[in-house]
Amino acid sequence: MTLSPIHASRVRQDRVAQEDLLLFVNACFACTGQREFYGDGHGQRVSLDFLHRYILGNYRALYAQVLALGVNHMNQALIVKNLLATGRDTPAAHRARENALVTRALHTLPTHRAMHLLEDLAKRGVNNRRTRALTQRYLADARSRDFRAVKYRRSFRRAAVHAHAPFTGELGPFMLRGLKERRFTTPLFESFRQAHFAASAIYDLPFTVAEGLAQKHGVRREVFLERIGPKLTHHERLRLSGAREAAGIAADVDWSRQPLARIASYTLSLSLAERDERKVELAGAFEASAARAIRRTAARFGRVACVLDRSFSSYGSSEKRQRPLAVALAVAQFLRAASDSFLGLWTHPLSPGGELMVTPRGATDLATPILAALRHRPDLLVVVSDGFDNDPQGLAGQVLEAGARLLPRCFMLHLNPVYDSESFAPKALSPAVPTLGLRDAEDVPTLVSIARFAAESGTMAELSRELDARVRAFLDGAS
Repeated sequence: MTLSPIHASRVRQDRVAQEDLLLFVNACFACTGQREFYGDGHGQRVSLDFLHRYILGNYRALYAQVLALGVNHMNQALIVKNLLATGRDTPAAHRARENALVTRALHTLPTHRAMHLLEDLAKRGVNNRRTRALTQRYLADARSRDFRAVKYRRSFRRAAVHAHAPFTGELGPFMLRGLKERRFTTPLFESFRQAHFAASAIYDLPFTVAEGLAQKHGVRREVFLERIGPKLTHHERLRLSGAREAAGIAADVDWSRQPLARIASYTLSLSLAERDERKVELAGAFEASAARAIRRTAARFGRVACVLDRSFSSYGSSEKRQRPLAVALAVAQFLRAASDSFLGLWTHPLSPGGELMVTPRGATDLATPILAALRHRPDLLVVVSDGFDNDPQGLAGQVLEAGARLLPRCFMLHLNPVYDSESFAPKALSPAVPTLGLRDAEDVPTLVSIARFAAESGTMAELSRELDARVRAFLDGAS
């Protein structure tokens, strides 16, 4: 059947739109604008800025919907900022949904990211009606207003003044007079005031605020760490666990509340001797976190083989130390818990201590473990690598292409935690295998769904339906 010129043109436009969107989503999962092993941070930022401008200018509705896909926080904040700064370009038919997405995304960002975003909008002079309304609602949230005002006082004040947000209650005296005020009835404000004069008051403050004041008062570190314990967040408990244990304080970390990649990064930060000594505890931490992730994502796979890159480039950079290796380790733990049968193969054999003792090592030979994985005839083959296959160069892609022909029922996927600024996407191993950017192990089910869609050459209408479903689920979480 021959397509009419108009229909053929529409098909080509849809295909270009799909490819552009998948390219952008890839970048938003993997790129953080920081230095990588093979690339500097400046190149990443320039490349990413171009992609954001291109997608925003050509596919504004799709650009906003990417907020619902779970891309990394830096890119979520950048999307929100760009949408707010260009509000006049929003078509009337899309305004309500875009507003809902922007509002929901702002409230799901970590507090420090959201506050810095609002401060940046003020610095850039973005002051339209929608931005003011969004800023006012966010700052007025009664559940966390006082906390944000204390911990992010400068950002809070600048954003509030810029958005003409009213300083209700004691916010005015706190922001404008600060320590000159004689007394506050708001407990957190009064604790902040007293903590500048009495060391005993610092333990009623958030850790990051109290830490500086403890140094001002000359409080010994071990005393401070013990008494501030009840105020620590889950992330702070993990980050300070080593220091607290050195001071003779129980770490008290709820491992199930920690993301897998964070546990992996923590594990890799330990010496090999420490890992060996704590291997039972660390294995239990991965198991608890993975079980919680499986319950949350409802992920389930059949026979899975996973090829994991531990070559020297998995060290990452000084800004993202061992991040690629940590992501690979986290993915292995997630897929092991989510599959009926799991086979994990690393680019270099592991020591007798197993995965917990993994370190960056040697060149990147992906072909050998991929061949071994294919012999097991898995339902799903996942390769976690930065894509720089060099032992020998390009052989892994040829093996994957041959495997795709010989095992048509095996779905193959390359997950890449590293962004390549020159290609505007994570570096691919082969055109025959979908390559997607990866942020955290918990993103794997979403990425598998996206990769299957890309591999099956779905239509733009199907992609729109999938995005609509993701958006509804994302927005429903606000209720």
